[in-house]
Amino acid sequence: MQYIIPDYYKEFHCIADKCEETCCSGWQIMIDRRSLKKYKHTKDSYKRELIRGIDFKQSAFRQRDEKRCFFLNERNLCDLYSNLGKDALCRTCRLYPRHIEEFEGVHEITLSVSCPEAARILLSKKEPVSFLTYEKPGEEEYEEFDPFLYSLLLDCREEMYRILRDRSLSIWTRTVLILGMSHDVQIRINQGNMFDCQNVIERYQCPGAVKKASSILFRREMFSFQRKMLRKLHSLEVLNENWPDLLYETEAILYMKGSDFYKECCLRFMDDTVVIQLEQLLVYFISTYFCGAVYDGEVFSKAQLAVICTWQIFDLWLARSIENGNNLSEEEKIELLYRYSREIEHSDTNLKAMDTLMTKYRIPWLH
Repeated sequence: MQYIIPDYYKEFHCIADKCEETCCSGWQIMIDRRSLKKYKHTKDSYKRELIRGIDFKQSAFRQRDEKRCFFLNERNLCDLYSNLGKDALCRTCRLYPRHIEEFEGVHEITLSVSCPEAARILLSKKEPVSFLTYEKPGEEEYEEFDPFLYSLLLDCREEMYRILRDRSLSIWTRTVLILGMSHDVQIRINQGNMFDCQNVIERYQCPGAVKKASSILFRREMFSFQRKMLRKLHSLEVLNENWPDLLYETEAILYMKGSDFYKECCLRFMDDTVVIQLEQLLVYFISTYFCGAVYDGEVFSKAQLAVICTWQIFDLWLARSIENGNNLSEEEKIELLYRYSREIEHSDTNLKAMDTLMTKYRIPWLH
């Protein structure tokens, strides 16, 4: 089995009770079958309390007030861990914030930015992200898996990484390039002409592609599209009751005064640090979701998802900066990033809804 991880992966260590936003509250923690069976048959003296804290019908830990896990104590430490040790943790608690995408013979692991510490590591990284590969014994087979399409997606993603790491280009030009390439690849797949996709990838390595992408400017249609996508977030499942208010405030600050005001604010806010952070976010979302197109063929939708999510996080940052008198701390960036990720990435319902939105609505410059 091959494993792929980002180069900052081993920098992560859970900071437990020092974390400003514990991962043990705010959402339901599901329990895998093996752990449920182990919990049922434990003979430890803690068993009675353990059973009290589990909803076996839902295969989940029960919650106390404010959606806090039953086992999360007042010091924000886990009583289950304290009483039964690390091996007693279920798969969800053992892995988080590690997110695994599974392909035939490959597991791709990222650190979810819904975790404040993972978000901090990503946003503080100055150098371009690279990815490390290692092997472990074991193989898995998938009945409906297209190895040719997966190989194509890997090549396409690798070219996207190269583009996104090219800091001689503006972040806007890099964004246009990865969207354009995925769009052109999608057309070939829809036409049943996958063999021409390699030619598409090669064309995006030419100076002419950069020149064309650089000529595409931010227009009013994109401003309207971005506002529409922000509004669409209101139709998703709400995990934190304060989330809708944050969206309304962001729209009111950024979109009520027209596209010229928005563009002016962007230019003022977009310093070198923000540009690097946007690059890291684009790489994060591409690495996490792009190759999932092997299961549904929606190559362009996955690329657009990465771009839209990054733009929306940028909007949250920009609005908070304006609200603060054109000032935004790194801690506020981290907070807004993990809040966004928790709402979008930690609800299967919301991720599916975002996939549907990306298929239904296309960024206007492509037409």
